[in-house]
Amino acid sequence: MAATVVTPTRMELTRLKRKLKTAQRGHKLLKDKRDELMKQFLDTVREVRALRSRVEADLMRVHGSFTVASALMSGAAMEQALMYPKQSVELDMSFRNVMSVNVPTYEYKTRTSDTSDIFPYGFANTSGELDSAVEALGDVFQSMLQLAQIEKTAQLLAEEIEKTRRRVNALEYVMIPNTQEAIRYITMKLDENDRSTTTRLMKVKDMLLKEALEEQKARDAEALEKFG
Repeated sequence: MAATVVTPTRMELTRLKRKLKTAQRGHKLLKDKRDELMKQFLDTVREVRALRSRVEADLMRVHGSFTVASALMSGAAMEQALMYPKQSVELDMSFRNVMSVNVPTYEYKTRTSDTSDIFPYGFANTSGELDSAVEALGDVFQSMLQLAQIEKTAQLLAEEIEKTRRRVNALEYVMIPNTQEAIRYITMKLDENDRSTTTRLMKVKDMLLKEALEEQKARDAEALEKFG
């Protein structure tokens, strides 16, 4: 018996066969999509690991430069030097499609193109180590932005992989087996009905033949009495 109540008719059988064909085709497409998403995800994870290691190393160098600068300058002097930044950054976010997943793309531009505007202070009363630290921090900013973009891409791909996996499993273990079972059930019922119909027709045929023979015998008997 099918898992759900179905009407054992030829029209329902045709509908279920079309549904099964569509489900099997969708299952194949979703499996192909899942496999390609996994490939994209693994490539992205490898990229994240490499970039994260580079960013962490750059940040350690920045931290070291600031540590040296803070040893050469007083805390008040460093705070005053960095209090009013000259440069500003504008961040633009757009999207690109990766296997039907919209992943972000970050781009930034500075208020001015002058690279010296990264230093919000004069060079007379500050340490050269502070200059190195600020410059290194500006250089690592783009890598940090790229890392954020790639990590968000990996997160979105992982979520899409999970959704696709659930759909594949639903088709593979629920919808397709239930539809196949319903098709077998309807086919069995239709075969039983065909056999029952054939048996009834054979019985009706035998009855008609028997009646015809009896009528023929009766007519023959009448003819013998009349002409005998």
